[in-house]
Amino acid sequence: MPDKSDKHGAKLDEEIGRETQGMVSGGHPTHAEEFKETEPFSNDYPADPAAATAGDREGSPPGMSAQDVEGRSALARMLSGVRYPARPNELVRHAAEGGAPDGALDQLRTLPKREYENVADVAEQLGYGREERRY
Repeated sequence: MPDKSDKHGAKLDEEIGRETQGMVSGGHPTHAEEFKETEPFSNDYPADPAAATAGDREGSPPGMSAQDVEGRSALARMLSGVRYPARPNELVRHAAEGGAPDGALDQLRTLPKREYENVADVAEQLGYGREERRY
């Protein structure tokens, strides 16, 4: 009948005992060691996290309003995939193929006949404003 002991043998048991001695006796730190310092606390946050604390222009770059940013974003989505430099008729065609609303197409049709270098150039011409600096 085989030995049903949970021992590994005298030599191996002694070796395991030496390796784990620090953990058992508390002589060496273990992974369960508690931190002795408390976590830092800050009173900088408002009591109500849903309360608005930022100014009207949070998220808007200098030189642009929040409405400018929204309009320019919609314009950029509408003109996504256009190869620049592009002329107004190319912009209108691309937007129409992408299913742009009639109002947006009419707005693009008012662009002066010249080449536009990028979406920011188109947005500025349409009156959305232009960033004063890049972040």
